[in-house]
Amino acid sequence: MPGVLPVLQGKAVINPGAPLIHDLDADLHGNVWHLLPMEKYRAHNWQCFGDLDLRLPYASIYTSLGCPYRCSFCCINAPFDGNQYRMRKPEAVVAEIDHLYRTYGIRTFKIIDEMFVLNDRHVRAICDGVAALGYADELNFWAYARVDTVKPDILATLKAAGIRWLALGIESGSAHVRDGSAKRLRTEDIAGVVGTIQAAGLAVIGNYIFGLPDDTAASMRETLDMAKALNCEFANFYSAMAYPGSALYTQALAQGLALPESWAGFSQHSYECAPLPTETLSAAEVLSFRDEAFHEYFSDPAYLGMVERRFGAETRSHVEEMAQHRLRRRLLGS
Repeated sequence: MPGVLPVLQGKAVINPGAPLIHDLDADLHGNVWHLLPMEKYRAHNWQCFGDLDLRLPYASIYTSLGCPYRCSFCCINAPFDGNQYRMRKPEAVVAEIDHLYRTYGIRTFKIIDEMFVLNDRHVRAICDGVAALGYADELNFWAYARVDTVKPDILATLKAAGIRWLALGIESGSAHVRDGSAKRLRTEDIAGVVGTIQAAGLAVIGNYIFGLPDDTAASMRETLDMAKALNCEFANFYSAMAYPGSALYTQALAQGLALPESWAGFSQHSYECAPLPTETLSAAEVLSFRDEAFHEYFSDPAYLGMVERRFGAETRSHVEEMAQHRLRRRLLGS
């Protein structure tokens, strides 16, 4: 076909990376919501515990790109060729939220930043701007934070802006395993921060990973026991995965470990899910523990009692029904 560049048969051509965009608001203004079927987007069930009818309408927004941390299991910075953290202007973020509220009636939001609660000036400016809109009490945001970035004096500011949930990457109940994944947090600090967030009236999602490189059957059990002791309002359980671009992927290649044969194998909830093995556990053992941990946590009487007290009997019934469903896994012959 005239005008088409020639193809180099049998060779992969890697073009140089494009320069990073630094003015996110000028080049990624985001005001193209009219191109999307906004009426079809739905929030996670847990974000609307207490009133599950509020899952629609819903929108996800960015206030920053990138992350300054280097957790071994994370690949978020691979597209950016480094640990760079770039922020949007707070006034542009507030204007976008106001546009979504007034144009589409959206009250339920996800702040999709890898780490929202990080730069104090950025967070406060956004929260103060949203609070000043006059309808923050109608809003329901959730956002990511780290145990070591959540300071008690920011929590009232977050709540006043409509932030109802914070997601914390707790990862493991074993300090040794956390250290090995470049997530050096003390167990007592984790429990203290979770309790402080909850005391401020915000809910917590605890994120946990089974099968990190130093994990054993005992340390995975330690992680699940910690999750149950913390009794966060929700929990996400993951299998350690060698995502391309992460340090775990580089290590897996160097050690000759088996990796997923398709992109579906990297999906946590897929039939083809293929997590990493450890020195003492097969991939199947890691995956089996993860799936059973999900059912043990969400069927635990202490958790269900907390959910009923916090969100009501209807939400408890919803969780009980959710916990009855099991994933089909090729690796487990199910």
